[in-house]
Amino acid sequence: MKRGRLRVLLGAAPGVGKTFAMLEEGRHLRDTGKDVVVAVVETHGRAATAEMLDGLELIPRITITHRGVELTDLDLGAVLARKPAIALVDELAHSNAPGLEYEKRWQDVQTLLVAGIDVISTVNIQHIESLGDVVQQITGVTQRETVPDTVLRGADQVEVVDLAPQALRDRLADGQVYPAARIDAALSNYFRLGNLTALRELTLLWLADEVDTALQSYRAEHGIDSKWEARERVVVALTGGPEGETLIRRGARIAGRAAGGELIAVHVISQDGLRSPHPGALGAQRALVDKLGGSYHQLVGDDIPRALVDFARAANATQLVVGVSRRTRLRAALSGPGIGSTVVRESGDIDVHVVTHSAAGGRVALPRLGGALSPRRRLAGFAVALLGGPLLTWLLVSLRSSESITSDVLSYQLLVVLVALTGGLWPALFAALLSGLTLDFFFVEPLHTITIAEPLHSFALALYLVNAGLVSYIVDQAARRTRSAQRASAESELLATIAGSVLRGEDALQALVTRTREAFSFTAVRLLDGVDVVAETGEPRPTDPVTTIPVGSRATLELRGPERAASERRLLSVIAAQIDAALEHGDLAQTARKIGPLAQADRMRSALLAAVGHDLRRPLSAATAAISGLRSTDVTLSDRDRNELFATAEESLESLSSLVTNLLDVSRLQAGALAVSLGPVDLPDVILPALDELGLGPSAVELDLPADLTVVLADAILLQRVLVNVLANAIRFAPPGTPVRVAASEFAGTVQLRVMDRGPGIPPDRRDDVFVPFQRLGDTDNLTGLGLGLALSKGFTEGMGGTLDAEDTPGGGLTMVISLPEFPDAAAGGSPHTAESS
Repeated sequence: MKRGRLRVLLGAAPGVGKTFAMLEEGRHLRDTGKDVVVAVVETHGRAATAEMLDGLELIPRITITHRGVELTDLDLGAVLARKPAIALVDELAHSNAPGLEYEKRWQDVQTLLVAGIDVISTVNIQHIESLGDVVQQITGVTQRETVPDTVLRGADQVEVVDLAPQALRDRLADGQVYPAARIDAALSNYFRLGNLTALRELTLLWLADEVDTALQSYRAEHGIDSKWEARERVVVALTGGPEGETLIRRGARIAGRAAGGELIAVHVISQDGLRSPHPGALGAQRALVDKLGGSYHQLVGDDIPRALVDFARAANATQLVVGVSRRTRLRAALSGPGIGSTVVRESGDIDVHVVTHSAAGGRVALPRLGGALSPRRRLAGFAVALLGGPLLTWLLVSLRSSESITSDVLSYQLLVVLVALTGGLWPALFAALLSGLTLDFFFVEPLHTITIAEPLHSFALALYLVNAGLVSYIVDQAARRTRSAQRASAESELLATIAGSVLRGEDALQALVTRTREAFSFTAVRLLDGVDVVAETGEPRPTDPVTTIPVGSRATLELRGPERAASERRLLSVIAAQIDAALEHGDLAQTARKIGPLAQADRMRSALLAAVGHDLRRPLSAATAAISGLRSTDVTLSDRDRNELFATAEESLESLSSLVTNLLDVSRLQAGALAVSLGPVDLPDVILPALDELGLGPSAVELDLPADLTVVLADAILLQRVLVNVLANAIRFAPPGTPVRVAASEFAGTVQLRVMDRGPGIPPDRRDDVFVPFQRLGDTDNLTGLGLGLALSKGFTEGMGGTLDAEDTPGGGLTMVISLPEFPDAAAGGSPHTAESS
């Protein structure tokens, strides 16, 4: 019998929608004529999931009585008897009820597959057996219900049902996952944003590993022994020309073919340019690289192919993308192999892609004048003279007539100008001398002899040489100015690249040091502040010469690599000035950080004086007035008046005592001198006295405390004060007639006490302010104390090894969460708590 196919829907956490997706797929298959049944489904009371069962055939569950309790589960026999084409089996890792044939539901699924029934099932990432310890570290929950990795890896199809962490929390807060009573604890424990993000990443990584395993199995089955690169690092060479966007997009496609591919764009600034005719082209290409998720680098080097290959090797690149040359065939023939050909020859084991583009092989044009006169260009000038002279002579001799001497002279003059434009002074003088001799030999009587019988002939030859010199001088000056302009452009672009790295969030000093090494191809660069290394990059080699450049009056830039030309050293000095400015900025920032606490303390003192000026004066004045009235002999007081004055004095002195106590507690917290006596504390023994102290009855507070709540490790006196402050704050802001809810829960060795009100709440950007002394958020009457209650509560809680945080109450309001560790003996003897699986 043909074995059935297993399809598993994998989720990062309960509530992402696996069961819903399974039922939705079942309905789709049913609509296409497939025989589909629901073998077992766990809706967990979710209305949307239950609605998806409408119209699907549901196999009744089997009922098992265990220890007097009736349990229902998957009826394997009924499914096998029904023998559908496809069975929907929810929760693959579920533990079966005692007394059934198999202990685990995944074993039932294996039986269905053997029977030839296709199965669609669901599972969460935390239930995969090999990931149990990882999930426990992330969530603090130990999973008992697991499924072996071999079962999942043996599935014919594994799909991830994905949901963004914040979207899942929103779904949970709306009551779509758990009942309202469990929402708060779930949001603060298992469903924390960090937990969900980590579980989501773990899910995607597990699936990526599964895909890689499938690829290896495929290669083994088909006998493929050649190396397949699973990770591509693609370097794209940019010239700043119009072809840059084409090359970048091609490189991005190559990098995107494999998981984890990386796109790196590099531009080499050299003396002969390869510059874009549009100044903004390179900037636009850099923006495109950032948009595609790549990184942009800029180098300085005269040998562009060597700089590209060296950078690619340093970046451990697997592919190098270059564009087809924009030079014409004539220019390519005169100037030798281009950058692409040289890169291909020197790339070694790096694959090179030479990409064609619309600007390839451009228009027919004379060699550009946009660079310095390199030896190669001077050789090209001599080549034009040696090849063009004979060719021109042959053409003129073929067309010679008695009246053509003028056009002959002008033709040779044009040849001299072309040679001067191509190669400069010496090739032009050589062409002028050669042209004069050729004219005399072939076109001046007597023919085929070289004689200078007339002084006019000597004058003509001199004119040739003068013209060649003048044209060459103009070419040389243009080249010098172009070279200076390109050097200035290179410096500005390099500094702009460094500034961009800093603006994107990189450390300023490290970015300056790293870009300096890349731009000048140093093997290593270090920034030293005296003897301390502030920033460094690269791997120094003992044989490399060391160049040092002073940075201000205290630091030194140490460069390891070849000596640099004077123009490049000038650019290095500019970078050194930037580094000096960055160091100074760092000193100022450090000074500001030191001043910050002082300014905060000064603000604290100002707030204290302002608060004390009002809050202490009010009870003190009331007590003084009451005592003065009692001591007065001018007025006869009745017993009622006397009692009222005593009550006023007593109330004012109690308020004054409370304020002074709070001030002293704040001082002890700030000085780190808080006395804490930790021991086992039963929360009801602290909560009830706190309610009595505040005079709160059953109508004001709603308690939700489990009967078997674990004992916590705390200081009973401090914890009671924390509860009094937090409850008083909640009562003050709760709407009239709406009770404050106090609930407790346990999770991963921690007990959380949640005090929830339905008041106006606090904006997320102001929640930290409520724990700052002398803050009265929402209080404008200055009659509610110094604003120390929550600040003290947070300090007391942290002093006991716990935390105090503010969260939104689902449906509106503020929830204060007091988290305390379990008492060690209680934690060891208690039963572990696990999160419910979807």
